[in-house]
Amino acid sequence: MRDCKLDSMRLSVVSIFPASFILAPGGIILCTYARLEPQGGRVNYGILVPDMESSAGFRELEHTADWELEVWAPDYIALLEQAARGMYYLSGVRSHPGAGIVHTFRLPPADLETLLVAFLAELLFYQEEQGLVFDTFNLSLEGDGLHAELHGLPLAGLDKEIKAVTYHKLQIQNTRPGLQTRIVFDV
Repeated sequence: MRDCKLDSMRLSVVSIFPASFILAPGGIILCTYARLEPQGGRVNYGILVPDMESSAGFRELEHTADWELEVWAPDYIALLEQAARGMYYLSGVRSHPGAGIVHTFRLPPADLETLLVAFLAELLFYQEEQGLVFDTFNLSLEGDGLHAELHGLPLAGLDKEIKAVTYHKLQIQNTRPGLQTRIVFDV
């Protein structure tokens, strides 16, 4: 843990899979990603930019029976990465320290929503069947589909299992800053 200052506030930096956190009074702010819990209880996550608004990130939304995640990013590849990080956050993934694992795969061409579901389902498969979780995502969209080179670690545990990624409410929308979608997970 190391200390740093931001706007005259003393903060502590702690590394926890899959990112580094800056702990501050009234919320947790990540070095690369931000989790801010304002008075209203709304939780936001995202990449910090100088004006402290997030250009990419995710946040959990209330859902009656399942888990719902809102994800936003400047482009499709970043949206996939934020969706993966959000899914891992919701299930409380923890990894074993040690040597990293590199895994590659390709998903066939499809519409953006189908490709998003297939990508997250692939990550769930590796988590459940091979005990792997990933924290670095090298992704590219080519004519023959989505190419993924993922770096991660063995799974140490998780708080709650996600059974499936659903198509419920799934629609990727163009917004002024980029792309946004909502993903519902069956738990």
